[in-house]
Amino acid sequence: MNEIEQRLAELEQLGLTRRLRLVSGPQGATVLVDGKPVLLLCSNNYLGLADHPRVREAAADAAMRWGVGAGSSRLVSGTMTIHGRLEEQLAEFKGSEACVLFGSGYLANIGVIDALAASGDTVFSDELNHASIIDGCRLSRAEVIVYRHRDVEHLDWSLRKHARRECRRLIVTDSVFSMDGDVAPLSAIAELADMHGARVLVDEAHATGNLGPGGRGAVAEAGLEDEIDVVVGTLGKALGSYGAYACASEEIVRYLINCARPLIYSTAPSPPAVAGALAALSLLRERPHRVQRLRSNARLLRRALAGEGFPVADTDMHIVPLIVGEPRATMRLCQEALERGVFAQAIRPPSVPEGFSRLRLTAMASHTASELEMAAGVLGDAARAAGVQPEAFMPALNERHEEVLEPASERELAYAERGAHAYERAPELDETGPMSAPFDLERDGEAIAGDARVSAGAAAATPFDLERDLQDVRAA
Repeated sequence: MNEIEQRLAELEQLGLTRRLRLVSGPQGATVLVDGKPVLLLCSNNYLGLADHPRVREAAADAAMRWGVGAGSSRLVSGTMTIHGRLEEQLAEFKGSEACVLFGSGYLANIGVIDALAASGDTVFSDELNHASIIDGCRLSRAEVIVYRHRDVEHLDWSLRKHARRECRRLIVTDSVFSMDGDVAPLSAIAELADMHGARVLVDEAHATGNLGPGGRGAVAEAGLEDEIDVVVGTLGKALGSYGAYACASEEIVRYLINCARPLIYSTAPSPPAVAGALAALSLLRERPHRVQRLRSNARLLRRALAGEGFPVADTDMHIVPLIVGEPRATMRLCQEALERGVFAQAIRPPSVPEGFSRLRLTAMASHTASELEMAAGVLGDAARAAGVQPEAFMPALNERHEEVLEPASERELAYAERGAHAYERAPELDETGPMSAPFDLERDGEAIAGDARVSAGAAAATPFDLERDLQDVRAA
């Protein structure tokens, strides 16, 4: 047995082997997995825009007009007019002076961190940051200080302890953390950065299109557009396409163009992907009720899961972790749910700390109320069939309610401790993104009032499978 076979055997024994599941058709509310129709409950296509007709048409038109590939890196001949157009629109949307596109969120994070920190500098990183941030910190060769998850007092202490005038200091955090769905204390972080003379980088991958006014993200929700140095975001989640961006001052963007190695040495994003993102961004800005619909669906899913006995909080966060604990039990639950028609991917180490394997559920704006209620029932049945009672699941730490839950057990407290070992883990491996009608029409005329937003109740009750132009809708 060679070393590759040995390592694969070890992963199999630990219940950590992975395989690629074949998804057929567009990323709608339902898809075909391995040839079987299932409800999709683990996609990051939060607003249902990946298969929107306007997005599809924009991508197709761009392929005919500009071709499939950009043909070169951004600094050679790969920067095309459509790249500049999307950068302008994203900067305006995010309230920043300038923006630059990257090939992916992973490339954006490692590129920006490596450009803003180097050997002799110090990076302060939340212990549960995404793997792309972790690897960006590694590649920068800066000293990396991992502060406890969302713990501003520990961050303050760390900044004071590592106060060296001669080095640059950079605080890096996700705004919405991908595995638990909790939000970073951005206002406190910005205040500490100002006190200690540090820059701040915020990754809005799971917040753009989901939080803030018009879906502009957690930074906008906190009113910090002028206080965060760099906002990184993705085109591949709520905006339904592929690629990423960094929004910052004109000076920092010029610096990134000259110093961010993934931008300099990678082929530019493809014109169809950029055009699709442009169309999705336009839809988000025209129809912010999609954000309200997503949050309404998230609350509906959570309440349905709570009705099955799962320990989830009554919030409107779209990421819902069902923490099983043991990898093999998590895989059994995943398979039981899939056989019953619900695709909810199992997330295991190294994507999460050992002992905290889970199903990471994600609501989408394109789900209907009946689909989400059905999914909760299926997951309850699947859990019992897998030998795990829903009541025995571990609640996410950010969703603990002192008035209804017992004090944290040693196992739960260990969650935060194990997060500190994130920098010893490999990059995340588990995020993956009958065919439903295209998510192309909404009943805007019936559901939109006043400011073109729908109420949570109307969103939950109205099928969100048709979309009508807003031309005839007038403010009340």
